[in-house]
Amino acid sequence: LILPSINQPSEAALIAERILRTLQQPFQIGAHSLVVGCSIGISLMPDDGSDIQSLLMNADLAMYHAKAHGRNTFRFYTREMNTQVAERLLMENRLRRAMELGQLYLVYQPQYDMAGQRLLGCEALLRWRDPEQGLIMPGRFIPVAEDTGLIVPLGRWVLNEACRQASRWLEDGLGPIRVAVNVSAHQLMRHDFLDDVREALQQHKLPGHCLELEVTESTLMADADLASRQLAVIKAMGVRLSVDDFGTGYSSLAYLKRFAPDTVKIDRSFINDLPSDEENAAIVSAIVHLAGALGMQTLAEGVESEAQQGFLKQLGCEAMQGYLLGSPLAEDAMTQRLAAQQNKQPALAP
Repeated sequence: LILPSINQPSEAALIAERILRTLQQPFQIGAHSLVVGCSIGISLMPDDGSDIQSLLMNADLAMYHAKAHGRNTFRFYTREMNTQVAERLLMENRLRRAMELGQLYLVYQPQYDMAGQRLLGCEALLRWRDPEQGLIMPGRFIPVAEDTGLIVPLGRWVLNEACRQASRWLEDGLGPIRVAVNVSAHQLMRHDFLDDVREALQQHKLPGHCLELEVTESTLMADADLASRQLAVIKAMGVRLSVDDFGTGYSSLAYLKRFAPDTVKIDRSFINDLPSDEENAAIVSAIVHLAGALGMQTLAEGVESEAQQGFLKQLGCEAMQGYLLGSPLAEDAMTQRLAAQQNKQPALAP
Protein backbone atom coordinates (compact mmCIF):
# COMPACT_ATOMS: atom_id res chain seq x y z
CA LEU A 1 0.00 0.00 0.00
CA ILE A 2 1.19 3.51 -0.82
CA LEU A 3 -0.13 6.17 1.57
CA PRO A 4 0.71 9.58 0.09
CA SER A 5 -1.53 11.65 2.37
CA ILE A 6 -0.38 10.77 5.89
CA ASN A 7 1.24 13.47 8.01
CA GLN A 8 2.86 11.39 10.76
CA PRO A 9 3.87 7.75 11.45
CA SER A 10 1.02 7.19 13.90
CA GLU A 11 -1.45 7.49 11.02
CA ALA A 12 0.28 4.61 9.22
CA ALA A 13 0.06 2.60 12.44
CA LEU A 14 -3.69 3.23 12.69
CA ILE A 15 -4.20 2.05 9.10
CA ALA A 16 -2.11 -1.07 9.80
CA GLU A 17 -4.26 -1.83 12.85
CA ARG A 18 -7.44 -1.44 10.76
CA ILE A 19 -6.07 -3.88 8.17
CA LEU A 20 -5.23 -6.42 10.86
CA ARG A 21 -8.69 -6.15 12.42
CA THR A 22 -10.37 -6.54 9.04
CA LEU A 23 -8.35 -9.63 8.10
CA GLN A 24 -9.16 -11.27 11.43
CA GLN A 25 -12.70 -11.77 10.14
CA PRO A 26 -13.13 -15.25 8.56
CA PHE A 27 -13.46 -15.60 4.79
CA GLN A 28 -16.34 -17.87 3.77
CA ILE A 29 -15.21 -20.06 0.84
CA GLY A 30 -18.06 -22.42 0.01
CA ALA A 31 -18.63 -24.56 3.09
CA HIS A 32 -15.32 -23.55 4.64
CA SER A 33 -14.56 -20.68 6.96
CA LEU A 34 -10.92 -19.58 6.51
CA VAL A 35 -8.87 -17.23 8.66
CA VAL A 36 -5.86 -15.48 7.14
CA GLY A 37 -3.00 -14.05 9.19
CA CYS A 38 -1.22 -10.85 8.25
CA SER A 39 2.17 -9.33 9.04
CA ILE A 40 2.85 -5.74 8.00
CA GLY A 41 6.10 -3.82 7.53
CA ILE A 42 6.13 -0.02 7.24
CA SER A 43 8.79 2.28 5.78
CA LEU A 44 8.57 6.08 5.66
CA MET A 45 9.77 8.52 3.03
CA PRO A 46 12.27 10.20 3.07
CA ASP A 47 13.83 8.82 6.27
CA ASP A 48 13.80 5.17 5.11
CA GLY A 49 14.43 5.78 1.41
CA SER A 50 13.91 8.33 -1.34
CA ASP A 51 12.96 5.88 -4.12
CA ILE A 52 10.39 3.12 -4.43
CA GLN A 53 12.96 0.32 -4.48
CA SER A 54 14.50 1.37 -1.14
CA LEU A 55 11.09 1.88 0.46
CA LEU A 56 9.84 -1.53 -0.66
CA MET A 57 13.03 -3.28 0.44
CA ASN A 58 12.92 -1.69 3.90
CA ALA A 59 9.19 -2.31 4.32
CA ASP A 60 9.80 -5.93 3.38
CA LEU A 61 12.54 -6.18 6.00
CA ALA A 62 10.21 -4.68 8.61
CA MET A 63 7.53 -7.20 7.62
CA TYR A 64 9.88 -10.11 8.37
CA HIS A 65 10.56 -8.60 11.77
CA ALA A 66 6.80 -8.53 12.36
CA LYS A 67 6.66 -12.22 11.47
CA ALA A 68 9.55 -12.95 13.81
CA HIS A 69 7.76 -11.22 16.68
CA GLY A 70 4.63 -13.33 16.73
CA ARG A 71 2.91 -12.56 13.40
CA ASN A 72 -0.42 -10.73 13.02
CA THR A 73 1.27 -7.47 13.95
CA PHE A 74 3.18 -4.61 12.30
CA ARG A 75 6.65 -3.14 12.59
CA PHE A 76 8.25 0.11 11.43
CA TYR A 77 11.58 -0.12 9.67
CA THR A 78 14.63 0.87 11.72
CA ARG A 79 18.27 1.14 10.72
CA GLU A 80 19.11 -1.45 13.36
CA MET A 81 17.27 -4.01 11.23
CA ASN A 82 19.95 -3.72 8.54
CA THR A 83 22.61 -4.32 11.17
CA GLN A 84 20.79 -7.40 12.41
CA VAL A 85 20.40 -8.77 8.88
CA ALA A 86 24.10 -8.22 8.21
CA GLU A 87 25.00 -10.01 11.44
CA ARG A 88 22.75 -12.97 10.59
CA LEU A 89 24.18 -13.20 7.09
CA LEU A 90 27.69 -13.18 8.54
CA MET A 91 26.71 -15.87 11.05
CA GLU A 92 25.19 -17.99 8.26
CA ASN A 93 28.36 -17.77 6.16
CA ARG A 94 30.55 -18.56 9.18
CA LEU A 95 28.37 -21.54 10.05
CA ARG A 96 28.55 -22.94 6.52
CA ARG A 97 32.32 -22.63 6.65
CA ALA A 98 32.44 -24.20 10.12
CA MET A 99 30.59 -27.24 8.81
CA GLU A 100 33.04 -27.55 5.92
CA LEU A 101 36.16 -27.14 8.08
CA GLY A 102 35.09 -29.40 10.94
CA GLN A 103 34.88 -26.70 13.60
CA LEU A 104 31.80 -28.31 15.16
CA TYR A 105 31.97 -30.97 17.83
CA LEU A 106 29.83 -32.70 20.45
CA VAL A 107 29.97 -32.72 24.22
CA TYR A 108 27.99 -35.13 26.36
CA GLN A 109 26.00 -34.34 29.51
CA PRO A 110 25.64 -37.39 31.79
CA GLN A 111 22.19 -38.56 32.86
CA TYR A 112 21.86 -40.43 36.16
CA ASP A 113 19.23 -42.22 38.16
CA MET A 114 17.74 -40.10 40.93
CA ALA A 115 20.04 -41.56 43.54
CA GLY A 116 23.00 -40.37 41.50
CA GLN A 117 24.58 -43.82 41.52
CA ARG A 118 23.82 -45.26 38.08
CA LEU A 119 24.81 -43.62 34.82
CA LEU A 120 21.87 -44.10 32.46
CA GLY A 121 23.05 -42.27 29.38
CA CYS A 122 24.02 -38.85 28.12
CA GLU A 123 22.70 -36.03 25.97
CA ALA A 124 24.77 -35.03 22.94
CA LEU A 125 25.13 -31.24 22.78
CA LEU A 126 26.51 -29.32 19.82
CA ARG A 127 29.38 -26.85 20.21
CA TRP A 128 31.22 -24.59 17.75
CA ARG A 129 34.82 -23.49 18.22
CA ASP A 130 35.41 -20.53 15.87
CA PRO A 131 39.09 -19.59 15.32
CA GLU A 132 38.26 -15.87 15.61
CA GLN A 133 35.36 -15.68 18.08
CA GLY A 134 36.19 -18.70 20.20
CA LEU A 135 33.39 -20.86 21.61
CA ILE A 136 29.99 -20.05 20.09
CA MET A 137 27.05 -21.56 21.97
CA PRO A 138 24.02 -23.07 20.19
CA GLY A 139 21.72 -20.25 21.29
CA ARG A 140 23.53 -17.96 18.85
CA PHE A 141 23.73 -20.17 15.76
CA ILE A 142 20.86 -22.67 15.97
CA PRO A 143 18.18 -20.01 15.21
CA VAL A 144 20.18 -19.04 12.10
CA ALA A 145 20.45 -22.71 11.11
CA GLU A 146 16.67 -23.08 11.56
CA ASP A 147 15.88 -20.02 9.42
CA THR A 148 18.25 -20.93 6.59
CA GLY A 149 17.60 -24.67 6.39
CA LEU A 150 21.13 -25.47 7.53
CA ILE A 151 19.58 -27.28 10.49
CA VAL A 152 18.90 -30.29 8.24
CA PRO A 153 22.52 -31.12 7.26
CA LEU A 154 23.66 -29.93 10.70
CA GLY A 155 21.20 -32.24 12.45
CA ARG A 156 22.18 -35.10 10.17
CA TRP A 157 25.84 -34.60 11.15
CA VAL A 158 24.97 -34.55 14.88
CA LEU A 159 22.92 -37.73 14.56
CA ASN A 160 25.66 -39.54 12.69
CA GLU A 161 28.42 -38.35 15.04
CA ALA A 162 26.44 -39.33 18.16
CA CYS A 163 25.79 -42.80 16.74
CA ARG A 164 29.46 -43.17 15.84
CA GLN A 165 30.51 -42.32 19.37
CA ALA A 166 27.90 -44.56 21.00
CA SER A 167 29.05 -47.43 18.79
CA ARG A 168 32.69 -46.86 19.76
CA TRP A 169 31.77 -46.96 23.46
CA LEU A 170 29.88 -50.19 22.84
CA GLU A 171 32.86 -51.76 21.04
CA ASP A 172 35.18 -50.72 23.87
CA GLY A 173 32.99 -52.50 26.40
CA LEU A 174 31.73 -49.28 27.96
CA GLY A 175 28.07 -49.80 27.09
CA PRO A 176 25.43 -50.25 26.14
CA ILE A 177 24.95 -46.55 26.83
CA ARG A 178 22.03 -44.48 25.61
CA VAL A 179 22.87 -41.27 23.74
CA ALA A 180 20.13 -38.65 23.31
CA VAL A 181 20.08 -36.40 20.24
CA ASN A 182 17.93 -33.29 19.80
CA VAL A 183 15.73 -33.20 16.70
CA SER A 184 14.23 -30.03 15.20
CA ALA A 185 10.84 -29.70 13.55
CA HIS A 186 12.57 -29.13 10.18
CA GLN A 187 14.18 -32.56 10.48
CA LEU A 188 11.21 -34.48 11.83
CA MET A 189 8.86 -33.17 9.14
CA ARG A 190 11.10 -34.38 6.30
CA HIS A 191 10.24 -37.81 4.92
CA ASP A 192 13.93 -38.62 4.44
CA PHE A 193 14.54 -38.19 8.18
CA LEU A 194 13.59 -41.85 8.64
CA ASP A 195 16.36 -42.76 6.20
CA ASP A 196 18.81 -40.58 8.13
CA VAL A 197 18.06 -42.44 11.38
CA ARG A 198 18.13 -45.86 9.75
CA GLU A 199 21.40 -45.18 7.91
CA ALA A 200 23.12 -43.79 11.02
CA LEU A 201 22.23 -46.92 13.00
CA GLN A 202 23.21 -49.30 10.21
CA GLN A 203 26.44 -47.53 9.28
CA HIS A 204 27.75 -47.70 12.85
CA LYS A 205 26.12 -51.05 13.71
CA LEU A 206 24.38 -49.43 16.67
CA PRO A 207 21.36 -51.12 18.29
CA GLY A 208 18.29 -48.89 18.23
CA HIS A 209 17.91 -48.89 22.03
CA CYS A 210 21.25 -47.06 22.35
CA LEU A 211 19.78 -44.00 20.60
CA GLU A 212 17.18 -41.62 22.00
CA LEU A 213 15.63 -38.79 20.01
CA GLU A 214 14.60 -35.67 21.92
CA VAL A 215 11.81 -33.55 20.49
CA THR A 216 10.05 -30.55 22.02
CA GLU A 217 6.30 -30.22 22.39
CA SER A 218 6.24 -27.46 19.76
CA THR A 219 8.09 -29.75 17.34
CA LEU A 220 5.48 -32.47 17.76
CA MET A 221 2.63 -30.00 17.28
CA ALA A 222 4.05 -28.48 14.08
CA ASP A 223 2.29 -31.31 12.21
CA ALA A 224 0.93 -33.78 14.74
CA ASP A 225 -0.27 -36.34 12.18
CA LEU A 226 3.02 -36.49 10.30
CA ALA A 227 5.03 -36.48 13.53
CA SER A 228 2.97 -39.39 14.84
CA ARG A 229 3.61 -41.44 11.70
CA GLN A 230 7.32 -40.62 11.63
CA LEU A 231 7.82 -41.47 15.30
CA ALA A 232 5.90 -44.75 15.01
CA VAL A 233 8.41 -45.93 12.37
CA ILE A 234 11.35 -44.71 14.42
CA LYS A 235 10.13 -46.47 17.57
CA ALA A 236 9.73 -49.65 15.52
CA MET A 237 13.51 -49.46 14.97
CA GLY A 238 13.93 -49.73 18.74
CA VAL A 239 14.89 -46.07 19.09
CA ARG A 240 13.67 -44.37 22.25
CA LEU A 241 11.74 -41.08 22.29
CA SER A 242 11.78 -38.31 24.87
CA VAL A 243 9.73 -35.11 25.00
CA ASP A 244 11.96 -32.19 25.96
CA ASP A 245 10.95 -29.03 27.86
CA PHE A 246 7.68 -30.60 28.97
CA GLY A 247 5.35 -28.16 30.68
CA THR A 248 6.48 -25.08 28.73
CA GLY A 249 4.38 -25.64 25.59
CA TYR A 250 1.06 -27.28 24.81
CA SER A 251 1.25 -30.01 27.47
CA SER A 252 -1.75 -31.72 25.90
CA LEU A 253 -2.59 -34.95 27.69
CA ALA A 254 -4.22 -36.38 24.58
CA TYR A 255 -1.11 -35.78 22.49
CA LEU A 256 1.18 -37.08 25.22
CA LYS A 257 -0.76 -40.35 25.14
CA ARG A 258 -0.76 -40.36 21.35
CA PHE A 259 2.99 -39.91 20.92
CA ALA A 260 3.75 -42.24 23.85
CA PRO A 261 7.31 -41.09 24.60
CA ASP A 262 9.55 -43.29 26.72
CA THR A 263 10.73 -40.30 28.76
CA VAL A 264 9.23 -36.96 29.74
CA LYS A 265 11.91 -34.36 30.46
CA ILE A 266 10.86 -31.74 33.01
CA ASP A 267 12.09 -28.32 31.97
CA ARG A 268 14.75 -26.66 34.13
CA SER A 269 12.55 -23.59 34.63
CA PHE A 270 10.42 -25.70 37.00
CA ILE A 271 13.46 -27.12 38.79
CA ASN A 272 15.40 -23.91 39.50
CA ASP A 273 13.54 -22.80 42.64
CA LEU A 274 12.70 -26.22 44.09
CA PRO A 275 11.81 -27.11 46.73
CA SER A 276 10.83 -23.64 48.00
CA ASP A 277 8.57 -22.65 45.08
CA GLU A 278 5.22 -24.26 45.90
CA GLU A 279 3.68 -23.67 42.45
CA ASN A 280 6.62 -25.25 40.62
CA ALA A 281 6.62 -28.10 43.13
CA ALA A 282 2.96 -28.76 42.35
CA ILE A 283 3.62 -28.69 38.59
CA VAL A 284 6.58 -31.08 38.85
CA SER A 285 4.59 -33.42 41.09
CA ALA A 286 1.73 -33.46 38.58
CA ILE A 287 4.09 -34.20 35.66
CA VAL A 288 5.79 -37.03 37.56
CA HIS A 289 2.51 -38.68 38.54
CA LEU A 290 0.99 -38.20 35.07
CA ALA A 291 3.99 -39.76 33.34
CA GLY A 292 4.04 -42.63 35.83
CA ALA A 293 0.35 -43.34 35.23
CA LEU A 294 1.03 -43.52 31.47
CA GLY A 295 4.03 -45.83 31.92
CA MET A 296 6.61 -43.17 31.05
CA GLN A 297 9.81 -42.23 32.86
CA THR A 298 10.58 -38.70 34.04
CA LEU A 299 13.93 -36.94 33.87
CA ALA A 300 14.57 -33.58 35.53
CA GLU A 301 16.83 -31.10 33.72
CA GLY A 302 19.08 -28.56 35.40
CA VAL A 303 19.46 -30.23 38.80
CA GLU A 304 22.14 -28.24 40.62
CA SER A 305 21.67 -28.90 44.35
CA GLU A 306 21.22 -31.81 46.72
CA ALA A 307 18.02 -30.20 47.99
CA GLN A 308 16.56 -30.35 44.48
CA GLN A 309 17.74 -33.93 44.07
CA GLY A 310 16.22 -35.05 47.38
CA PHE A 311 12.91 -33.35 46.66
CA LEU A 312 12.63 -34.83 43.16
CA LYS A 313 13.50 -38.27 44.49
CA GLN A 314 10.75 -37.92 47.09
CA LEU A 315 8.26 -37.04 44.36
CA GLY A 316 9.17 -40.18 42.42
CA CYS A 317 11.15 -38.63 39.55
CA GLU A 318 13.39 -41.37 38.15
CA ALA A 319 16.33 -39.60 36.50
CA MET A 320 18.18 -36.31 36.28
CA GLN A 321 20.86 -34.33 34.52
CA GLY A 322 22.53 -31.14 35.60
CA TYR A 323 25.63 -29.61 37.09
CA LEU A 324 25.17 -31.41 40.44
CA LEU A 325 26.42 -34.67 38.93
CA GLY A 326 27.98 -33.61 35.67
CA SER A 327 28.47 -30.67 33.34
CA PRO A 328 28.75 -31.41 29.60
CA LEU A 329 31.90 -33.46 29.02
CA ALA A 330 34.24 -33.73 26.06
CA GLU A 331 34.51 -37.11 24.36
CA ASP A 332 37.57 -38.22 26.34
CA ALA A 333 36.16 -37.09 29.67
CA MET A 334 32.85 -38.86 29.00
CA THR A 335 34.77 -42.01 28.09
CA GLN A 336 36.58 -41.84 31.44
CA ARG A 337 33.28 -41.34 33.24
CA LEU A 338 31.87 -44.44 31.52
CA ALA A 339 34.97 -46.47 32.38
CA ALA A 340 34.66 -45.49 36.06
CA GLN A 341 30.99 -46.44 36.00
CA GLN A 342 31.75 -49.74 34.29
CA ASN A 343 33.97 -50.72 37.20
CA LYS A 344 30.97 -50.36 39.51
CA GLN A 345 28.10 -51.90 37.56
CA PRO A 346 26.61 -52.22 34.03
CA ALA A 347 25.57 -48.80 32.71
CA LEU A 348 22.25 -49.71 31.10
CA ALA A 349 20.38 -52.90 30.25
CA PRO A 350 18.86 -52.99 26.76
